[in-house]
Parts: sequence; structure tokens; C-alpha cells
Amino acid sequence: MQKKRLLPVQAHYTFMIIPGLLWIIFFNMVPLGGLIMAFQNFNPGLGLWKSRWVGLDNFEYLFSLGDARRVIVNTIIIACWKVVLNLLIPLIFALLLNEVRNLRYKKFVQTVVYLPHFLSWVILSSVVLNIFGRTGIINQITGLFGADPLIWFSEANWFRQLVVGTDVWKECGFNAVIFLAALTGINPNLYEAAAIDGCSKFKSVFYVTIPGIAGTIVLLGVLGLSNVLNAGFDQVFNLYNPMVYTTGDILDTWVYRIGLVNLQFSLATTAGLFKSVISFFMIVLSYWGAYKFADYRIF
Repeated sequence: MQKKRLLPVQAHYTFMIIPGLLWIIFFNMVPLGGLIMAFQNFNPGLGLWKSRWVGLDNFEYLFSLGDARRVIVNTIIIACWKVVLNLLIPLIFALLLNEVRNLRYKKFVQTVVYLPHFLSWVILSSVVLNIFGRTGIINQITGLFGADPLIWFSEANWFRQLVVGTDVWKECGFNAVIFLAALTGINPNLYEAAAIDGCSKFKSVFYVTIPGIAGTIVLLGVLGLSNVLNAGFDQVFNLYNPMVYTTGDILDTWVYRIGLVNLQFSLATTAGLFKSVISFFMIVLSYWGAYKFADYRIF
């Protein structure tokens, strides 16, 4: 009798996921057929089935290009710094905010820091470019010390640092929420016991707080491995320019220009497939590491 009652409920849930499944099928699975362009000299006039097959020639050509090697290096450097700092800075911020006892002030600060996460890079890029522009506030401050004004996002030597820094600023509040949630799971009696043993507030952070959220730290750090080739297309695309291609051009923006601007569809598909394969192995490695070191599993 109970089983019969569950059937209508299960049917309702099944109908609810149909739109999501259709979205995945048409926008994620059907386009996978286009990956065969990576093994063709694709001609739009001939289509997928009549274009000439070239095997792995596109991959050989891709790795022979100096630009390809440059954008891969740029992608790895920017992505790795984002993974590290998006773990470290929110952790420090959450530890400091957790010590604030004024709840109204604490909520206000958390809301202000959390707000940029909800804004797209289309909006934030204009704000950031104005701040770091020739007449922006940064040049006004440095000008007080006699420094010449710069267009900071047109300086190749500064572009990576600015991209990583602005991304950490945007996502700090969101990532800190995860640590703040983990901090609520620490037993307050542990702090009382530490205080009885003569442990100061500062030392209790290292002996109670950090060990108490060590699993969360390890989990987020390991899962971050899956983003080593994801440096943030929307951010870089809205902030970069030809003057910073040497240090700021990443794999996604390069694929965009090669494929959609220069119409080299086969080469762009080859680069995209290369990124997808590497990302797949990094995702598998990250979930293995999450299970190994943080006892986290998907199923």
C-alpha cells in the first residue's frame, strides 16, 4: 500500500526533471558531435560528413604553435593562483569574522563582502577598469607619491596579478560562507577546555579552529584541482586587450578568437578538446583526492 502511494510522488519528480534533462541533452550532449572537427580539415561548405579527415594533424599543429604554448602557460599560472588565493584569503577572512561578537556589524560586513559575487563580470569589468584607469582612484593615490599614471590593465607585467586579485575580491564573500558554515560545527566546549589549559585566543585558532575545519579546507583545496585549466573566460575577455596577450591571453579567449573571429574551426575545436580531456582527468583526480583525504564521495 505504501509503495503504491509513493508511485505518484515519484512520477511528479520524474516530470520535474524532464526540462533539465532536455536542456542537458540539447545544449551539452548534442554539440559533442562537433568534436569530430578536431580530426578534420573542416570546411563549412562541405559540412561535418564531407570535410577531409586529417587524423591527429591538428593536434601536431596545435602543439607546434608558440601561441598555443603561451596561452596554456598563462592559463595554468592564472588558474593555479586563483585556486590557492580563493582558498587562503576567504579562510583568513572567515577566521577573523568569526571572532567578531557584534552580530549586526558582522552581518553587515559579510553582506558587503558577499555582494560582488552576484554581479557579472560585464558589470564589474567597467568598474574595475575605471578604478585602474589613467584617471582612476589608484593613479590618484600613487600620484601622491610621485608615480606616473598607468593604464594598469594595459600593462602586461601587471595583468595577471590584477586578474587574480579582482577575482579573489569578487568571490571572497561567497567562499567565506563555506568556511563560516564549517565553523558553526565546532563544539564551543573545545574553546572552553583550551582556555582552561591556558590557550590564548590566538593559539586556539591553530589548536582548535583550524583542526576543526581541516576536512573542509582539504576538500575545497582538492576539488580546486579541477579548475587548473579554467582561468575564467568571462573575466579575462572583459578585461584584456591586445597589449597584454603575452601574459593575459588564456586558452578560452584564444579558442574564441581562433574559432569565431579567424574561422579556424578545426584548430579551435582541437584546443577545446585538449582542454576538456585534461580537465576530465583533473576532475577524476580531484574527486579521488577528496575521497582519499577528506572522505568525500559523490555517491
